[in-house]
Amino acid sequence: MGRVLSALITIAIASAPAFVAGAYVVAPAVTTTAATDSGAKTATANLTTTQQAATTTTANTATTATVTTAGVTMTGNGAPSGAHYNLNIIGVSKDKTATMTTGDGHRIFVQLNGGEDAVSLNGKLANQLNKVNKILLQPAPAGESFQVLDANATDSNGALFQLPADVSATWTVWARALGKPGGKSNTTTCATTAGVDGVFGTADDEIVCSLSTLSMERTKGKQTFVNVSAELLFITITVDPTANTALATCLGVTTTTDVTLSLFNGCLQNYFWNYDNQGLKLLQLRFYPKSAVGG
Repeated sequence: MGRVLSALITIAIASAPAFVAGAYVVAPAVTTTAATDSGAKTATANLTTTQQAATTTTANTATTATVTTAGVTMTGNGAPSGAHYNLNIIGVSKDKTATMTTGDGHRIFVQLNGGEDAVSLNGKLANQLNKVNKILLQPAPAGESFQVLDANATDSNGALFQLPADVSATWTVWARALGKPGGKSNTTTCATTAGVDGVFGTADDEIVCSLSTLSMERTKGKQTFVNVSAELLFITITVDPTANTALATCLGVTTTTDVTLSLFNGCLQNYFWNYDNQGLKLLQLRFYPKSAVGG
């Protein structure tokens, strides 16, 4: 069994998207609305660390966010068939006060009606960020995988979610909206730039949010999963060498252009999902290895 799994991992690595230093792509803004379902059971299958493929990316890598799903075995709810990591983002009407940093859950709590429009965050100083309804993202240490490190996004610290460092190259993520019909949410991948001084961790660090936003709505009837990897595992930003020389230099960009980067690309830091909630009670995410979906 171990030899078979190792072979599958090798195939997954070989089939991961090519990363070319200095390359860039123009990606259209993508808005996705879930189809629908009323009451599916939550799958909480954990993946072992041996199911993670090891891929190295360079700091100035830009890549497309295309995921191939042709020939994939799908379940009745629209998701691929097979082992996966399950994460529930739960909207609550009352802020949580309990400590939620035990790292043993598959859920994150957000305000049922709260958060900010991602457009309003662009250009804001990073040290002024309001972390309510923000899901902070960090790469997992070697040998570790997905884990909720802080499940409470309703407080001033925001939530904290750990993903494999190479998640964009080796995983896909699928989503569906559940709960009472009528709720909506917008999730946008954001990060920080080094600012004018070109040094991360200083007072002029600025927030930049993706041009692509995942928009989900709980409509009536059956809810099915859709592939949202392009919105949640990548960030598409406009890079202007005049306005942000350090970022443009890091990416090898010489003219103003839209660039799509994978999560944890070193030219940006402090990645997070900005969760603008308008009454959606449950956004269910499932992470599948690309090898399981033919990527």
